[in-house]
Amino acid sequence: MRKVLYATGVGAMAMIAAGAANANEELSKMAKNPKDWVMPAGDYANTRYSKLNQINAQNVGKLQVAWTFSTGVLRGHEGGPLIIGNTMYVHTPFPNKVYALDLSQDNKIVWSYEPKQDPNVIPVMCCDTVNRGLAYADGKIFLHQADDTLVALDSKTGKVAWSVHNGDPKKGQTGTSAPLVVKDKVLVGTSGGEFGVQCSMTAYDVKDGKQVWKAYSEGPDDQILFNDKTTSLGKPVGKDSSLKTWQGDQWKIGGGCTWGWIAYDPELDMVYYGSGNPSTWNPKQRPGDNKWSMTIFARNPDTGMAKWVYQMTPHDEWDYDGVNEMILTDEQIGGKDRKLLTHFDRNGLAYTLDRTDGELLVAEKYDPKVNWTSGVDMDKNSPTYGRPKVLDSASTEKGGEDHNTKGICPAALGTKDEQPAAYSPETQLFYVPTNHVCMDYEPFKVSYTAGQPYVGATLSMYPPPGESNMGNFIAWDGKTGKIVWSNKEQFSVWSGALATAGGVVFYGTLEGYLKAVDAKTGKELYKFKTPSGIIGNVTTYEHGGKQYIAVLSGVGGWAGIGLAAGLTDPTAGLGAVGGYAALSNYTALGGTLTVFSLPQQ
Repeated sequence: MRKVLYATGVGAMAMIAAGAANANEELSKMAKNPKDWVMPAGDYANTRYSKLNQINAQNVGKLQVAWTFSTGVLRGHEGGPLIIGNTMYVHTPFPNKVYALDLSQDNKIVWSYEPKQDPNVIPVMCCDTVNRGLAYADGKIFLHQADDTLVALDSKTGKVAWSVHNGDPKKGQTGTSAPLVVKDKVLVGTSGGEFGVQCSMTAYDVKDGKQVWKAYSEGPDDQILFNDKTTSLGKPVGKDSSLKTWQGDQWKIGGGCTWGWIAYDPELDMVYYGSGNPSTWNPKQRPGDNKWSMTIFARNPDTGMAKWVYQMTPHDEWDYDGVNEMILTDEQIGGKDRKLLTHFDRNGLAYTLDRTDGELLVAEKYDPKVNWTSGVDMDKNSPTYGRPKVLDSASTEKGGEDHNTKGICPAALGTKDEQPAAYSPETQLFYVPTNHVCMDYEPFKVSYTAGQPYVGATLSMYPPPGESNMGNFIAWDGKTGKIVWSNKEQFSVWSGALATAGGVVFYGTLEGYLKAVDAKTGKELYKFKTPSGIIGNVTTYEHGGKQYIAVLSGVGGWAGIGLAAGLTDPTAGLGAVGGYAALSNYTALGGTLTVFSLPQQ
């Protein structure tokens, strides 16, 4: 069947995946073929690792540009393309164009799709008009549009098979995330925490788009899909665990958005994802732990019921969203085989948990400058087990409204934002793009109006005192919680990493460089400056017997919002404009896919 797939491309793919009930089984098989890239992160485990090794540490320095493609769209290009057989699927930020390119016919545009969306959605997208990518199954390409519409496109023709409204942009609900197909369902989150949205994860039927389940991040048990078996750190959470941590009906505008990455373990049959900040950013206005914002969820994909949860930052005071990817690995800790989940949180702590039951194994700082906490209480007998110890000097709650708490590290965009890390089973290391940024944070009272910003804080961002670099690219040992090596970058590393069997790790920089480094040592082996800053995720594939590296450039995202939206006030862009003002000296707007390969032998 694989030979047929490569001979006929998308048509064969549609035949293979016919029968949505088998979509998970087929996707799992497809993901094992390293020649393609069939899911947003390459596989269900979110490893962003490829077995391709034609490009390796010995020859990567010879890479050259093979071809380029202009998307015709400005602003921030996050995510990366899908490659299925002979076809590459490329997406853009708003207006969310999708292109199908025939790799066997000089990258000819087979079809393109451009949805008609109300431009009024742009002002309610808090941190640029980004989109993190597409999903594939059952002969369909799934796109989560900016207006929070989920669209299924025929992968062969680009025609709309079905579409469904996942949320209402007039209330501040928008779509920036990449969907994930699990079995016969396509899962999609939502954005809108800065607009007081009650956020959720929703599963739709792959065949017709009918809603199967919707699980909110906060609210009563029947809305968050908890039961008497749902646990946190090994103990039942109890009835209405969320409601008890909010004042009155505040949970209805509680945030906890789900715009990050989704992972799936077929053996345990569980999906994993994180929730974002509670609304508002002013902690004084929402007393309590504000559960279950800032939380890792482990859910049954068929029913949405939560098996276990873990809240990383109770009563968040800094906008440390917990939406970053969950990377699933099987490794040994203390001589015992473990099914692990590793998560690099915005709050600057890297967590390793047992993904079967949510047992917390490691919680350590992955940037030494993190200063809002002295660490997590790891004593299982302690009443504060699993909670971070907040330092008064960095508490915006203790400072109170209209008080500017200075020198908090990390800044609100976290030690890492959505830019995904990679994992290599060969080195057993994680490769993590990070922000090395601190902030001043001044909360103020704000009232809620549907569809209007519900932030309540003014921020300034800058490198840690005495330092000039705003980013590091690090190798991390998730079993010990230690940095193995670290490379400094002038600006935050806002690109997703890629690890390969060739012993090379790739990432992009905000200035626009694609870089290749040695997986064991971090030594820089190659760099090339693309037309614009890179906030996209590096992808690899093989076609015609040749390995390629692909990356979207197009500066933007939260770090590049000043350039993307033409903002100049230093506190605009939720504090990022001032922090990244110098970025305009190095790059400019422009959406381009750049594809690299080795020269002909």
